[in-house]
Amino acid sequence: MNVLILGAGQLARMMSLASKPLNIQVRAYDVGANSVVDPLNPEVSYGDLNSGIAFANVITAEFEHITHDVLAQCEASGKLKPSSRAIKTGGDRRLEKALLDKAGADNAKHQIIENKADFDHALQTLALPLILKSALEGYDGKGQWRLKETDQADEIWADIEAFFHGSKSTVKQAVIAEQMVSFEREVSLVGMRDIKGNTKVYPLTENHHTDGVLTVSIALNDNAALQAQAQQMFDSIANTLDYVGVLAIEFFQVGDQLLVNEIAPRVHNSGHWTQQGADTCQFENHMRAVCGLPLGSGELVRPTAMINILGEDSVPNAILDIPSVSLHWYGKTKRAGRKMGHINLSAATNQALFERLEKVAMLLPAQAFSDIQEYAQKLVNKG
Repeated sequence: MNVLILGAGQLARMMSLASKPLNIQVRAYDVGANSVVDPLNPEVSYGDLNSGIAFANVITAEFEHITHDVLAQCEASGKLKPSSRAIKTGGDRRLEKALLDKAGADNAKHQIIENKADFDHALQTLALPLILKSALEGYDGKGQWRLKETDQADEIWADIEAFFHGSKSTVKQAVIAEQMVSFEREVSLVGMRDIKGNTKVYPLTENHHTDGVLTVSIALNDNAALQAQAQQMFDSIANTLDYVGVLAIEFFQVGDQLLVNEIAPRVHNSGHWTQQGADTCQFENHMRAVCGLPLGSGELVRPTAMINILGEDSVPNAILDIPSVSLHWYGKTKRAGRKMGHINLSAATNQALFERLEKVAMLLPAQAFSDIQEYAQKLVNKG
């Protein structure tokens, strides 16, 4: 079986590594260079997109911000999984909100803003504070504004208008205004759906962010009611999209209720822990799903956490002295804020995991991993 992945970053790399034992041959399409490459050695090139499509039995994607003409060409081949509709929905918050409404998935009260009149209407009908998110091209906290007081409105609108004018997207840009949710924590669910419509999910993960970027995800499997609620919404969304592959859903937890924040039609950063914490990791399960193979188990083998390595090309070797700690580098050139790799760590119990997380955090440079020690200490104290 041959698979072409749209995108040639770390997710394509990890899908390729997970595919080797299954005898699945993987190539990746570098969308910026219009070149098909080996995801484990990007200097090796196999030609352009046409050659990649000819090579592949299946085409899939590692990210959702793919131009519509590329998606149309891949869809026309009959090989694209998930569909271009699903990928576009993950890359456009207008389509995403429409999907959530159709699937009956609860989410924050919102309005779409394409011009000043829409902006003024949102201020009149939605309660402050608001968070405004670009419909396209926004990720890791980018393309977002927070409006807490009405006297900020003119300045924020000027910034949004400049953002509209500077957009390089071939699709008209917009902003989604959401009534800000007072939530206890952010959690996410990574699940998968096969070509027959069967679904499986991993446990909910608790996500910790630093300056709007995910820094820690922890899989605990400690709330059956929330897990069931999340799985019901996953099934509804995945079935509405007729989805094939791994799909991630980020939620806000408000008391006993989950509100969908956003979806990602791909393997997801908050699911990297599955490499050490599940029988079958998310990368292998995505490839199983799109290639028509049976799905692997999503059950938690042991409590596991993931720490993102951002903007650093080294960490102290001493972390590997700690039991059940694994290091995953992406082979990237160092750049401030860039996702360079991640650390997975596991333990027999939740409390032991918290304590192990604290030990790892104490060894990491505080400047580069600014608030992970504090977060780990809170978990230990909370027990």
